[in-house]
Amino acid sequence: MPASGALPSGVGDTTANNQPRPQLSTLDTIALVVGLVIGAGIFSAPALVAGNAATPSHMLMAWVFGGLLSLVGAMCYAELATAHPHAGGDYHYLRLAFGDKVSFLFAWARLTIIPTGSIALLGYVFGDYASQVINIGPYSSAIYAAVMVIVLTAINIIGLKSGKWTQNLLTLLEVGGVVLIIVAGLLLSPAEAPAAAASAAPTTPAVTQWGLVLIFVMLTYGGWNEAAYVSAEVIGPRRTLPLALFWSLCIVTALYLLVNLAYLNGLGMSGMAGSSAVAADTMRALVGPQGAGWISTLIAISALTSANATILTGARTNFAFGRDTPMFRALGVWNTRKGAPVNALLAQGAIALGLVMLGAVTRSGFATMVEYTAPVFWLFFVLTGIALFVLRRRMPDLPRRFKVPLYPLTPLVFCASSGYLLYASLVHTGIGALVGLGVLASGAVLLLFRGPSSTTADANHGS
Repeated sequence: MPASGALPSGVGDTTANNQPRPQLSTLDTIALVVGLVIGAGIFSAPALVAGNAATPSHMLMAWVFGGLLSLVGAMCYAELATAHPHAGGDYHYLRLAFGDKVSFLFAWARLTIIPTGSIALLGYVFGDYASQVINIGPYSSAIYAAVMVIVLTAINIIGLKSGKWTQNLLTLLEVGGVVLIIVAGLLLSPAEAPAAAASAAPTTPAVTQWGLVLIFVMLTYGGWNEAAYVSAEVIGPRRTLPLALFWSLCIVTALYLLVNLAYLNGLGMSGMAGSSAVAADTMRALVGPQGAGWISTLIAISALTSANATILTGARTNFAFGRDTPMFRALGVWNTRKGAPVNALLAQGAIALGLVMLGAVTRSGFATMVEYTAPVFWLFFVLTGIALFVLRRRMPDLPRRFKVPLYPLTPLVFCASSGYLLYASLVHTGIGALVGLGVLASGAVLLLFRGPSSTTADANHGS
């Protein structure tokens, strides 16, 4: 634990009792995971999936397969999170399995690349669609993105209770909006809509390009792993977390299947493949031009939902990082009055704002942030999967009330699929990926100056 003193007043104490407290129920955790997974991707990725699938059945099969792969990964994380509940999530598992150097690099990536890049990315999704409703100038998207980062960070600084109720409300709005698209697409599709949409659309391929299809599908399912970062704040985590992950991914998979059926009925396969905004085009075909404005509002709400959840969970890793690393000990302060890692939230928000500014300079905020985050994200996913094997061997007698089914096949599938997506993210991204890897490499330089890590019993908290 970092020593007290020399810290700003009013940030809370740093005693051994200064720990996250269980406050999240099963419903809260389900809302968190659903809000993290269902984001802007489901309103754009289906067009790319349709464009690389030969038949509607192949397209729908890909969404089912993506849900199953996500469930495989979630079961691996459920074992890790319930056997080693900790606010640091992956950071804690990597530290137990591989030591301080790997966990330091992961925590550096969490601070500078992964959640911060995702927050900035979601800020641009929010800004792009909010600008469709009210445009405030040439930098409209960047301004909206910056305001989103500031406001949601402030809400979470108020405390977890405020953050979780904001998350529950936003998730309810988001899922309700997706359900409305499903109902409209399945019940109101005009007969002429698919033909009209398909008239200018490309022909779907003769053979399904499964590699590309799965890249887009798995990107859309991303986010469920963030639940690991609140495992120490879940009530009864050994039972609650596996149940919440299972039911969350079942809900998401069902919604993804149904919304793709709605798109298919509204636009047809070729119409989906040729659309640059499949949700907006579907609603335009169903209810006219006002449908596009309505869906823009919905997508903005989706981005807010995912961003709020990412802000809430991302700061937890930075909090654990600060407790273990003297160089960043200010991040490891838990404000007991607010029930939140205030310093970690402020640092995360500042970096996300910096990335929003980078996106404004490049004039391609969303694309830049995707390239920036993807390779580093999948690299550490692979390492976390390997950590499960290492910890099973290193701690064979540790009580595990939940064990991943079909071990070792299940985690092998998880590691292999994550490795493939790491390869794909390197092949299909540009300069943003190099910048992200460069920032990760700068963390390796910091290893030379970080000083000794904490060797307190906290390293084995929950183990």
